[in-house]
Order: sequence, then structure tokens, then C-alpha cells
Amino acid sequence: MAASIFLIIFIVQAIAEKRILLNDPALLQSQIHALESKVEDVATKNSDLFTKYTEQSGKYTELSTKCNDQSIQFTDLSTKFTDLSTKYNTLMTNSNAGGVFIRWERKDCPGNNTELVYSGFAGGSWPDHTGAAAEFVCLPRDPDLTTKFTSSGAFMYGSEYDSTDFGHENGDDLPCSVCRSTVQPSVLMIPGKSSCYDGWSMQYHGDLAAGYYSSHAATQYICLDEHPEALIAGQRNDNGKFFYPVKAVCGALACPPYHNDRYLTCVVCTK
Repeated sequence: MAASIFLIIFIVQAIAEKRILLNDPALLQSQIHALESKVEDVATKNSDLFTKYTEQSGKYTELSTKCNDQSIQFTDLSTKFTDLSTKYNTLMTNSNAGGVFIRWERKDCPGNNTELVYSGFAGGSWPDHTGAAAEFVCLPRDPDLTTKFTSSGAFMYGSEYDSTDFGHENGDDLPCSVCRSTVQPSVLMIPGKSSCYDGWSMQYHGDLAAGYYSSHAATQYICLDEHPEALIAGQRNDNGKFFYPVKAVCGALACPPYHNDRYLTCVVCTK
């Protein structure tokens, strides 16, 4: 009984002391100061975070500005590149460095980035003149002639088919055309081939031809187009510079790859 009374008295005293502590102004003031200190700490950290955010935001703005500047510079460079590329293509298309070649037996050029310089007549020397010029030439249709000389030391004749080997009658005259590649400066005639090597563009192909072997006048090898034409009103057999297909002769010429009595093809290529 006495113990119970003592426990009740202890509990009552503890409750009273707690009430005294809750009503203690010093304790409340201390707790308020602690809360104020925490609030100040939070405010300081918030201010620091805001300052860092402002700095990062400024850096982001600076980077964004630099990025925009780089984008503008890239656009300018891209525009300049496009302009230069256009100018380069224009120069390549209109360049005066294009290779020139003669398309024998044809009045036109083969296309494939070529332009016609002029269309004319195949000509050259008389086959039995021992001192005659060797070359075949492509004579223009609008010659500029003169009468200021009186000698008779050199002559120009027209050219004829002297057989039906090329699909035309004996006496038919040969046309020719002078062509220029508008993009490729190098020209190569390859005897014995009907196609170009890698990296080269074919302008035309056909049959290798030269003058008659027993004629006194020297000639040269030229490439006649595979689709030969003849000049209008040139059928009369007047002779002149002749064209004959070229036949392989084994011996010093390696056979194979060449074969005796077979005729050689040819191709004109540009690069």
C-alpha cells in the first residue's frame, strides 16, 4: 500500500515537472534560437545554390551563344563550299583544257561530254607521191584560201573508200569531225582495243586503218568509227588518200595474243 502511494506521488511530481519545463521561457527561447539558426543555415544554403545556379545559367547562356556563333560560321562555310563547288563544276564544264580528237568517218561527235568544233572532209596526200605528207587531216567545210603562191610542190587531196571493206562503195568520200571533250583533257587512241581501260571514258570505237602498204607515200594509223558514213555527192572514183583495214602479221608481232590475218580494232578514250 505504501509502495503504491509512493509511485503515485512520483508520477504526479514528474507530470508537474514536465508542465514546468513546457512553460519555461528560457527553454522556449533556446528552442526558438535553434530553429532560427537552422532557418538561417537553410537560407544560406539556398542562397549559395541560387548563386551557383545563376553562374551555371550564365555559362549555359555563354555556351549557347558560342554554339549559335559556331552554327552561323558552319552555315557560312557550307554556303561558301557550295559556291566553290558550283564554280568548280562550271569551270570543269567550260574549261578550255578539254582534249581534242578527230572522229573519222563521222560528221558528228559521240556525245559523252563532247562538243563539235567543226565537221569536215577527210583529206591527205596522193598515195604514189614519194615525198607526200603522211598524216590524214580533217579539212573544214568553210576554208579560207589564198592565191599568193605560184609553186606546185605539195598537194591536198580528198579521201575515198577504195574498197567495200567499210560498208561503202569504192569511190565514196569520207567525212570527219573534230571534237573536244568538255571535261577531260587527255585523249588516247588505243590500237587493237574496242574498249577503254579502267578510269578512261570511251568516245568511240571502230577499226584501225592506214594507207595501202605498197603505195609510195607514207601514212599513219587512225581509228575509223564502227558506224561509218559517206559524204553526199562524193561517189565518183577520183582516188586520193585511201583507208584500209589493218591486218595482223605474226612474227615480230607476238602471236598470241595477236593472230595472223586478223584485223585490229581501235578505241578513242579520254580522261
